[in-house]
Amino acid sequence: MRHYARPRLLVIDEVGYLSYSNRHADLLFELVSRRYEERNTIITTNRIFGEWHEVFPNAACVVSLIDRLVHNSEVISLDGESYRLKEARERAEQRARKRRGGKS
Repeated sequence: MRHYARPRLLVIDEVGYLSYSNRHADLLFELVSRRYEERNTIITTNRIFGEWHEVFPNAACVVSLIDRLVHNSEVISLDGESYRLKEARERAEQRARKRRGGKS
């Protein structure tokens, strides 16, 4: 825990990609609590906070975890198409054009 609590900036990517156990929620809460108002933390997620109960089902600490994360924070919400999805779509279109003999 000390290893992750120590850096001036910690980036936690893709919270919400998987569901986690209560133990995982407790560990994340402990980490955020240790860093709270002391160190900078960036968390990326594809889930709104209202869906975090799905990410951490049955975890009692979810509300407190979110409370600490958003207090004195800047929440940036990005709406738009995933660049990976956009690139995949463009590659598929290029392949389709090649199959048609380069015709548009």
